[in-house]
Amino acid sequence: MGADNSVLGVVIAVIGTVGAVLVARVSAPKPAPAVPTPIEDDEGRTVALAVSPEIWNDFNRRIVALEEVATERDLRITALEKLLRQAMRIIRRANRKLVAARLEPESVPPELYPYSID
Repeated sequence: MGADNSVLGVVIAVIGTVGAVLVARVSAPKPAPAVPTPIEDDEGRTVALAVSPEIWNDFNRRIVALEEVATERDLRITALEKLLRQAMRIIRRANRKLVAARLEPESVPPELYPYSID
């Protein structure tokens, strides 16, 4: 039984070492890409990649619009979470009053559990 455990330990150690080497290879920083070589057209002129100002402005306008939408969604989510926490507090307070009156408390919807402060 002891020999089986030591062999198993060696196998686990070897697998761990191989895994560590593979992770190190994958996560190693990649060398910076070389500066792209200039491309020449048929007439021998150097051609550079360029984007028209209209396309670039449209792209930037869309990015700004998406950032505004994301900010608005974050604000809505924050407000909704506050309302859900408030609903949970109201239900808990009502249940405490029901228990104090020796009545059966209402069940709390499971969807509200993540918003419980208790």
